[in-house]
This record gives sequence, C-alpha cells and structure tokens, in this order.
Amino acid sequence: MLGPWLVTADELADPSQLSLKLSVNGELRQNANTRDLIIDVPGLIAFATRFYSLLPGDVLLTGTPEGVGRIKAGDVIQSEISGIGKMTNLVQAQA
Repeated sequence: MLGPWLVTADELADPSQLSLKLSVNGELRQNANTRDLIIDVPGLIAFATRFYSLLPGDVLLTGTPEGVGRIKAGDVIQSEISGIGKMTNLVQAQA
C-alpha cells in the first residue's frame, strides 16, 4: 500500500534530505535520512533508467534501514517522512 500521500517532484524541495522514522507500538525502530542512501535519489533514477523506461506515475522503492524487527497481529506501525506526512497501520493476522 502506498499513501495516504504521494507527492510530485515540484512539491518536494530536496528528496536527498528527508527524515524517515518508523515506530512499532510507540517504540522508535528506525530513524534515518535519505542523505544516507548508498545511491542518492537522482542516482537511483539514473540507474533504473539504464534498464527500463520510467513513465509518469512510476514509483521506485528502495530497501529499509536496520531496526524493524518482528511484528505481530495487533501491533501498530507508524511511519513518517518529513515534508510528506505520517501513516499508521494496524497489523492484522493473515486470513
């Protein structure tokens, strides 16, 4: 699932300076910044386009910093990206 927000390039001043936080049940598990990516955002776009064409609306997803750990049904995960917003998800057991 993506959202509740997506932003376009004109709405985000610098994608290489975004704070990323993730907590599980109120415990901070990840605290990182896009400046720490092994390949920066423009570099990721350049790398991807060496292999396929990107079209408007395409989304590039990267890995995640250490710290998530195990989660279980009933856990509440809150993620936040500076300048974009927060998202809260309740973990449910597989049906």
